[in-house]
Amino acid sequence: QVQLVESGGGLVQAGGSLRLSCTASGRTFSTYAMGWFRQAPGKVREFVAACSSSGGITRYLGSVEGRFTISKDNAINTVYLQMNSLRPEDTAEYYCAARRTALVLTTPNSYDYWGQGTRVTVSS
Repeated sequence: QVQLVESGGGLVQAGGSLRLSCTASGRTFSTYAMGWFRQAPGKVREFVAACSSSGGITRYLGSVEGRFTISKDNAINTVYLQMNSLRPEDTAEYYCAARRTALVLTTPNSYDYWGQGTRVTVSS
């Protein structure tokens, strides 16, 4: 069982930056692929970014590529989402997810564990 706790959300103006963190419990974090998803009110949960268990392979939603960066620090059981040049359309609840696999996963149903979410609001 893995427990995930996100932090770092908040209110920011358009063009600003935030860094989300997701810390996992357990001793086998290095074997887990990680993902970030978001869900805006009234919309379905969508993929944002994912990385392999080592953190060496990454995937991004097209609209965030070049602005967001996912990174994984296996030494401290934490995955980050650095978000730059934020836009009002990035406003959503952001969730991290984990699955013990060597693959990079981009669909919500692929993940076994989820955090509780952290809210990001970008004002125009």
